[in-house]
Amino acid sequence: MPISARRSLVAGLSASLLLAATGCGAGATTAAGSSADLKPAPAAQRLDKVCPATVVVQADWEPEAEHGPVYNLVGPGYTVDTDKKRVTGPLVIDGKDTGVKIEVRAGGSAVGYQTPASQMYIDQSITLGMVTTDSAIQSAGKQPVTAVAALMKKSPQVLMWDPETHPDWKTVADIGKSGAKVVYRDGEVFAPMLVAKGLIKKSQLDGSYDSAPSRFVADPSIAQQGFATAEPYIYEHEVAAWKKPVEFQLLADVGYTVYPEALSVRTGALKELSPCLKKLVPVIQQSAADFAAAPDTAVTLIDDIVKQYATSWVYSKGTGQYAAKEMVELGILGNEADGSIASFDKTRVTDSLKTFGPILTASGVKIPAGLSADDLVTNEFIDNKIGMK
Repeated sequence: MPISARRSLVAGLSASLLLAATGCGAGATTAAGSSADLKPAPAAQRLDKVCPATVVVQADWEPEAEHGPVYNLVGPGYTVDTDKKRVTGPLVIDGKDTGVKIEVRAGGSAVGYQTPASQMYIDQSITLGMVTTDSAIQSAGKQPVTAVAALMKKSPQVLMWDPETHPDWKTVADIGKSGAKVVYRDGEVFAPMLVAKGLIKKSQLDGSYDSAPSRFVADPSIAQQGFATAEPYIYEHEVAAWKKPVEFQLLADVGYTVYPEALSVRTGALKELSPCLKKLVPVIQQSAADFAAAPDTAVTLIDDIVKQYATSWVYSKGTGQYAAKEMVELGILGNEADGSIASFDKTRVTDSLKTFGPILTASGVKIPAGLSADDLVTNEFIDNKIGMK
C-alpha cells in the first residue's frame, strides 16, 4: 500500500461485514452515450494543438467521488475497458469538446496496488498521476514528481468513534487523553505524526486495521481510521450490524497538512508538458469548481464504471453523492486563500516536509538533500481567477 492513507476496501458494504470479491471484468469495451452533438470549446480551452491526443490520468485508487473533478472531464460517448479498468472519452469542459480525449485509469487492484508515481515511470504515456504529498516526498529520490493542480484542498482522513460509547470525545486530543486504542493500518504516516505531536500515546496505536468494520462493531470503545467522505455514511446506512451515526475529526485539522491525490507530472517531463499544462490546468480548475456545484454527472459516471469494472471494490451511488456533498461542506474541496481552486499553499507543503520527512527517513526512505516545496508543487499553471463561487 502507498504511504498515504487509502480508502477502505469496504466502501459501499451493505448487508455483510466482510467484503467478498464479485469477479473480474470480461475485458470487453462498452460504449456509453453519444459525443456526436458536442460543440467545440472556446479557443482558450482547446487542447488539441498543445496536449497529447489522449490525456492519460492515473488514479491512486479505485473510482470514487474524491476523483470527481477528473471524472467530470469525461464526456458523453465514453468507453469502458473492463479488463484494464479504464474509461476513455472526449475531454469536455462545460459540455464542450476540448479536442482531445481523456483516459482515467483506476488504481488499487487494477495496478497491483502500485503507487501512481511508480506507474508514471513504468509507462511514460501517463500525463498526470494522483500523488499525495507524503507519497511525493517518499518517491522524490528515485521517482520525482511535481504536482501541478490540487485535486482536493485537504485530506478527508479522520479518526472516528462511537458517540454513544464516548459522548465526551470531541477531538483527537480527547482520544489521546482517554488511553483508548487507535486502530489504523500499519504504515500510515499520520499515526507517528499524532504521537510526535503529543496527541496520541504510542501505547495506544494498534496497526491491525484490515478495512473491515467488524472490529469497530464488536468493540466500539476503540477509535478507528476512516474518511469523512465515506465511513460516516457507510456505517449509518450500509453496515447492517451498525446502522447508526459515528463521530470524527479531520486529521487535516491536527497537522495532517498533505494535499491528497494532487495531480502531478514526472518532474523531468514538466518542461515538455508546459504548453499543454498552461491550458489544461485551468480546465481542470474549472472542472473542479463545476463538480463542486453540480456533482451528479460525475457521480453517475463513477457509479457506472464501478459496476462495469466488477472488482472487489464496491462503491454505492449513495456514498458518492454523500462524499461530493461532504467535500464541499467540510472544505475538503475548496478555494485557497487567494480565491483560486486547485492551487497550493507552499507553506503547507514545507510544513509537510518538516513533519513527514523525519518520519519517512526513520522508516528507511532516502529523501534527497535540500528537497523543497518548489520541487514538489508548482502554481505556474494555475489561473488565480478560477475558483468556487
